[in-house]
Amino acid sequence: MNWLTNVVRPKIRNMLRRETPENLWIKCPDSGQLVFYKDVEANQFVIPGSNYHMRMGAVARLKSIFDNETWFDVALPDVTPDPLKFRDEKKYVDRIKDARARTNLNDAIKVGYGKLEGAGVVVAVQDFDFMGGSLGMAAGEAIVRGLELAVEKKSPFIVFAASGGARMQEGILSLMQMPRTTVAVQMLREAKQPYIVVLTNPTTGGVTASYAMLGDVQIAEPGALIGFAGARVIEQTIREKLPEGFQRAEYLKEHGMVDMVVHRHELRPTLARLCRLLTRAPALDGASKSVQPVTTPAQIVSAPETAPAAPHA
Repeated sequence: MNWLTNVVRPKIRNMLRRETPENLWIKCPDSGQLVFYKDVEANQFVIPGSNYHMRMGAVARLKSIFDNETWFDVALPDVTPDPLKFRDEKKYVDRIKDARARTNLNDAIKVGYGKLEGAGVVVAVQDFDFMGGSLGMAAGEAIVRGLELAVEKKSPFIVFAASGGARMQEGILSLMQMPRTTVAVQMLREAKQPYIVVLTNPTTGGVTASYAMLGDVQIAEPGALIGFAGARVIEQTIREKLPEGFQRAEYLKEHGMVDMVVHRHELRPTLARLCRLLTRAPALDGASKSVQPVTTPAQIVSAPETAPAAPHA
């Protein structure tokens, strides 16, 4: 009887057991409802019902913007991985390795060049899942390289910001990226090309204090947290209670800090319309129609190279 109980039953139970993926369901942070992950993914990571905007990865974001979900990955300069030999509870190089393994990204920012409703654009996306989207040397180089490419291609530059601020493990070298990116934005302005910023949840710290608030047009996603210092720090400093919704996208729009609060489903047509308006380009017939996705992987293009309009399927 012990043999049947201790050996046979567990083996049968293991044969019949179904593995359940860890991310099968998502709990909405706003309403608390459980939603099927595939439904949220198909809805551009917006919770149906509550309209809560979840964080969106860099690759998913680029797919949602470019025509036919196809673009060229922009080759970015290499940087010294750990210039200060920084270590806290863990070595900085080990943190980078873990973040790369988890996100399949080289660093916090991914840059792509492709077509948005037929017009060439350069898009940079900050991925919060990579060390909180923190701004370090690699991320700074990515922004500068993207802006340089936009000047060379004579195309608009769109950046999706999501960050906790400068990367502390790189010290002053990370803070240097704030003036570097600001100078690069000015270079795009001198070339008379549009610079559009989309502020996503959250955008804070040194990123807010530099390129994230320098756009010709400032767009924010609904409910996005946008600020420099945290609300608690501000309250303790000024010794006053902050108003309801302080540092949220809607509050900042009411007070003139952002120009538009745009639902994620409307971002693509809104960005295309702004690019046409700012470049005085004519609207293409049927440009706003939906396009069918293709499975062609992103290709690599270096900044000086003249890339074709889009990779062939």
